Amino acid sequence: MKLLLDQGLPLSAATLLRDAGIDTIHVGEIGMSEAEDADIIQRARDEGRIVATLDADFHTLLALDVAATPSVIRIRIERLRSQALTDLLLTVVAECEEDLEQGSAITVEPSRIRIRRLPFVPDV
Repeated sequence: MKLLLDQGLPLSAATLLRDAGIDTIHVGEIGMSEAEDADIIQRARDEGRIVATLDADFHTLLALDVAATPSVIRIRIERLRSQALTDLLLTVVAECEEDLEQGSAITVEPSRIRIRRLPFVPDV
């Protein structure tokens, strides 16, 4: 499992996740702090990474492109510190591993985790 943390998430969480055995990079470590969301998605796709973000735009871009990859974890919990974010992502990765590997848009809220498989198919 390989993660790419978006700009709104603590940079130090990348180190904590690596220490926990998850191959993780933060956009700030690779010169993408100000990159467009589409460029971050492409980087994740190219490297087989899962994007972790606070930004709803990633799910929207996946829907508009009818994309099957990359998986995106959208966190809807505000002001998480590095250790709390690390613990949360470790839990999500463990609980949703198969869905993440097959391509999913996951939304993490304080009381639940929602999983939608990619690509998003419009209701007919």
